Amino acid sequence: MLKKLSFGVLLLACLVGCSNKKTAFNYNEDFVKKEKSLEPAISSTESSVSGYMAAEQWDSIAVAGEKMEGMIGAIVKEIKDTPAPDVKEGQNFKDAGIRYFEFMESMYTVYKDYGHQTTQEGRDAQLQRLRDLSDKKTAEISNIQSAQQKFADANGFKVEKTY
Repeated sequence: MLKKLSFGVLLLACLVGCSNKKTAFNYNEDFVKKEKSLEPAISSTESSVSGYMAAEQWDSIAVAGEKMEGMIGAIVKEIKDTPAPDVKEGQNFKDAGIRYFEFMESMYTVYKDYGHQTTQEGRDAQLQRLRDLSDKKTAEISNIQSAQQKFADANGFKVEKTY
């Protein structure tokens, strides 16, 4: 009887552990999908904004920034509205993801603000804000990668490195 009970407890522990690992892995994959879903829009926006700047189409820069701000803002809202998985480091990874996407959103807020400026001085001030944010980009990427790795390590799965 004791052997059957021990086997049952062991089986239950294995199922719970495997379930948590899968839950954590799926949460990580959802995060990656959110990030990758933005790549085409980011690429297109960056290309368009370069052309708008060259042509001094300030209002078009504002529209492009506002569009990206909305797309990223929707992802931030979705992450905030969804509970973190009940796994090790789940809340920390969620919080890091929110900070990362909010950082991305803030860069496009500057684009929007830049486009709304009516003077060169105003545009110069926004350009400086963008430079300041760009200086923090590497640190923000490092922070989310570190949180992701810690989440993966705590839950027993590997993070696929893509560069």
